[in-house]
Amino acid sequence: MAGCSCGGDCEVTLLYACSGMANTGMLADQVWRKLVRDGNGAGTCLAAIGAGISGYVQSAQNATRNIVLDGCKVACGAKIFEKAGLPYEHYVMTDYDVEKGKTPITGDLIEAVAERIASRMNEGTKA
Repeated sequence: MAGCSCGGDCEVTLLYACSGMANTGMLADQVWRKLVRDGNGAGTCLAAIGAGISGYVQSAQNATRNIVLDGCKVACGAKIFEKAGLPYEHYVMTDYDVEKGKTPITGDLIEAVAERIASRMNEGTKA
């Protein structure tokens, strides 16, 4: 769980990822890890939101932004957030020229998708 430790008003971006068994879930997980490593937000646990664990739900409620990465159009991550009544921004790996069950997940693909998502996230950043 992430919180604001800057002693005042600060923006907190939390990142969540599907880790489903398809190649697209694997991509979502690896892109999530890359976004966290690159400082685009703090990684946290999608399953904990789905399980209703209060500290994680509270962190999501208090976050400035919740970014949910789903592998495919089934959108399990988005459904978890909708069921919990939490606000979120949504990115789906199959929207990035990735075909479920077919596209090999490579380092280059992870980098490219993470870069595109980071760019879109930054476009949405409040000034």
